[in-house]
Amino acid sequence: MHLDEIIIGYGMTETSPASFVSSTDDPLERRVMTVGRAMPHVEAKVVDAEGRIVSRGTAGELLTRGYLVMLGYWNDPEKTGEAIDAARWMHTGDLATIDTDGYCNIVGRIKDMVIRGGENVYPREIEEFLYRHPKIQDVQVIGVPDPRYGEELCAWVRLRDGERVTADEIRAFCEGRIAHYKVPRYVKFVDAFPMTVTGKIRKFLMRQQMIDELGLTLEETA
Repeated sequence: MHLDEIIIGYGMTETSPASFVSSTDDPLERRVMTVGRAMPHVEAKVVDAEGRIVSRGTAGELLTRGYLVMLGYWNDPEKTGEAIDAARWMHTGDLATIDTDGYCNIVGRIKDMVIRGGENVYPREIEEFLYRHPKIQDVQVIGVPDPRYGEELCAWVRLRDGERVTADEIRAFCEGRIAHYKVPRYVKFVDAFPMTVTGKIRKFLMRQQMIDELGLTLEETA
């Protein structure tokens, strides 16, 4: 597209305009595989479920702090308190890693993370792997309740025009290439995904539809 100086940024409406940004002189791999480094005068950290800072390269929730963090949600102190802690750190809800050079990679959303048999599975990782399949046009991965493992993986797959493939072939494509617990147990072929008016995937609707179709109940995982 002849856009030699295009850069990538990461931010939220609550932390406008951006928390991280790449640079035109960053190596190409950094420009396409990360969201760059923290903006000037912006603090960032990645923490575990107990709020402890994780080691470099380890996934956890991304928190940011600085001039860009909103004052709060309009007339909603409860939601504001959930998003911004007492030290003014904004809890983004995004799972991320920050490497030794400060480059950030967004690996998923906390609410989308699947816990299968005690293993944390990030749907985005599996989605990016399945995009390598030559017959797959688009894919979304969710977790559904399972009485044995707590959750199991389900992949919604949209094939390229004119292509045909079976669920077993999709799973066979995964075998030996990703960890066994990351191979989707369920595969559903679709023509489209439920989306918001702004184009975001509504994974909670996908999850509920699969629960209904498979006859699962949330109580089965208790």
